Parts: sequence; structure tokens; C-alpha cells
Amino acid sequence: MTTDTRRALVVRGGWAGHSPVETTDLFLPFLRDNGYAVEIADTLDVYTEAALLAATDLVVQCWTMGEISKEQVAGLTAAVRAGTGFAGWHGGIVDAFRGSVDYTLLTGGQFLMHPHGYSDHRVTLVEDRAGHPVLAGLGDFDVHTEKYWMATDPSIDVLATVEFEAGEDRERPVTMPAVWTRTSGAGRVFVSAVGHKPDDFDVPEVRALTERGLLWASR
Repeated sequence: MTTDTRRALVVRGGWAGHSPVETTDLFLPFLRDNGYAVEIADTLDVYTEAALLAATDLVVQCWTMGEISKEQVAGLTAAVRAGTGFAGWHGGIVDAFRGSVDYTLLTGGQFLMHPHGYSDHRVTLVEDRAGHPVLAGLGDFDVHTEKYWMATDPSIDVLATVEFEAGEDRERPVTMPAVWTRTSGAGRVFVSAVGHKPDDFDVPEVRALTERGLLWASR
């Protein structure tokens, strides 16, 4: 546990199918145990509160679909560029605000589709990123959940991938980013595609890399 109090802002809402309250609640004790005072917002208008965001070390977002205004995304982007961390998982961060190019440029990727239902698949860590603080000491792991196909920015730092096999939709196998980080100005962004349902976080590696990702992104 740290001794200095930092501030985390949890922004949650949008489509209920990703359990925004239940999944973010899983991480509130972790944040508090690591020295964060936690504030929760259920409106995107919080992204226009410049003073609040400037005093916030980490924004954790779980907001699927929906729309974000130009003022809201501008406020969020400015805060991250000034040093506020931004982090999230699955649709709560990469299936959000599909109509906003500026938001996608901030996160480094946007959800496009997933095969029907859940599948058993492996999350493979990128070998030469094994020493990254988010991955250190972890190995490849298996999950039973949705597998995201995404459009991603070539400048992201990919930490883990999933494989899409060849088939009717593609002539050859495709390796897809599943966990990545990026920087924007002085700020850090962490994204994990895993986390459709609360029990995804029962997988120790999913829980560990998500918690580490939150801390890595934080100011």
C-alpha cells in the first residue's frame, strides 16, 4: 500500500451488457488499497471539468457505445496529454463512442466485431515485451470469453495478442492486438480487450494484468 493519496475517477455507464457497475466495483478495493481516493461518475460531462481532471491521476472508464460530445472528448484528451492516466478494458474502452475519431486516436483502437458467442482461446504475450511492468512474471493464458477484432493504431505498444484462424472470413490466420499501452503527451493509456463479463477477471492473469495496467497508466 502506498502512503500518498492519489485520485482515481471511475467513469461508468453506457450499454448495460458489459456490467459497468459490477466490473468496475471489482477494482475499487484494489485502487483504495493502493492509496487512491476514488470518485465515481455516471455522466460524461465529468470530462468537461478541467480542474477535476487536472487533479485526477487516473481515469478508469467502462462506458460501452454511446456518444461523446466534442467538448467532452476534448476535455478528456487534454487531461491525458497533461498527464492524467486513462485505462479500461473490453467494450468499456474500445467499443465506446464509435462516431468520435478523436476518441479512437486517444485509445489507439476501436472494436469492429467479434465471432458469435464466447470461445476458448489463448492470450499470447509478446515475447520481447515480457519485461514490461504489466506483464512481468506472467505467461500465456487461456480464457473463455469474446474475442475482439479491432482496428488499431500502428503506434500502440502491443503487449499481448489473440489469434484468428483462417476460415470463411479470412484466407490466412491473423494475429490481433489484445492488450496494449500507448502515450499521449505526458499521459499514459492502457487497454485490454479482455473483460466482457465479471468472471473473466477470475482468471488470475486477467486480473493481474488489468490491475497492473491501471497502475502503469496512472500519473
